[in-house]
Amino acid sequence: MKIISIRHPYDPTQIPTDDVVMVLGFFDGVHQGHRRVIEAGKRLAKEKGLKLAVMTFNQHPSIVFQKIEPKAMKYLTSLKQKEDRMAELGVDILYVIDFTSDFAKLPPQEFVDQYIVDLHSKAAVSGFDYTYGPRDIADVAHFPEYAQGRFEIVTVQKEEMDGEKISSTRIREMMDSGDMEEATELLGYVYETEGTVVHGDARGRELGFPTANIRVKSTVRLPRIGVYVVQIKIGETWYVGMGSIGHNDTFGEGRELTVEVYILDFKKDIYGEQVVVRWNHYLRDQVKFEGAEKLIEQLKQDERDTAAYFK
Repeated sequence: MKIISIRHPYDPTQIPTDDVVMVLGFFDGVHQGHRRVIEAGKRLAKEKGLKLAVMTFNQHPSIVFQKIEPKAMKYLTSLKQKEDRMAELGVDILYVIDFTSDFAKLPPQEFVDQYIVDLHSKAAVSGFDYTYGPRDIADVAHFPEYAQGRFEIVTVQKEEMDGEKISSTRIREMMDSGDMEEATELLGYVYETEGTVVHGDARGRELGFPTANIRVKSTVRLPRIGVYVVQIKIGETWYVGMGSIGHNDTFGEGRELTVEVYILDFKKDIYGEQVVVRWNHYLRDQVKFEGAEKLIEQLKQDERDTAAYFK
């Protein structure tokens, strides 16, 4: 897959000359609903003998429109994760547009001219709720007006599961409630976060449960505070573990939020490693224990529950 980063106004020499089917969307999470849209584009590209292109943005449009601090935005997928998912889905060209104030000011007609027609799109595929400017003048209903017959328009209707729309918002709600199984169903894969293993206060080692303390970017959307059954990828190998998101209130109030993973049957030093954590199943809420003994007793039960989950 070829990844092309574009900042408006772009240099036309950046653009491949191949005709494409262009799939449009932000695709945070690349969930089951997004996949239906991309698969529709893929089928059309195959029928027409064209390459499959997808257009996304480097950041959420609300950062520009609503003036949200970039660090305050929480994503289900990092740009790298999004790129990996697109490659898995067979995308030939991924356009990553810098969503700047200048780009946001483009009138709908200029967006269509410069970012669909001039990118050699013979068809544009999107979800039913895609917009490319103010909703009242730049929704899918207005696409034919701006397309002027220059490309085919395909609109993919709402994808539902259990009678409700599959959406990034619904996935976040499931994560907030600890329903990782439902989140997995909606995503089509187990939710993952990336991070770096850093030094902690070694409290877990003292308890007999040494943990990998994982620093994640502020823009990563974490599941709710609690203890989880997880898998952790170190190098190219996946290991089973217990994951914790919380403040370790047993050892004092007001501690920073941490992400820690105790890896079952694992003794290696992995400080500095780039890792991926899969959040498979919510075990329990964080509890402030009366002392270390009570905490150790609970951790042993968590370990048994984790082993049983994978059996």
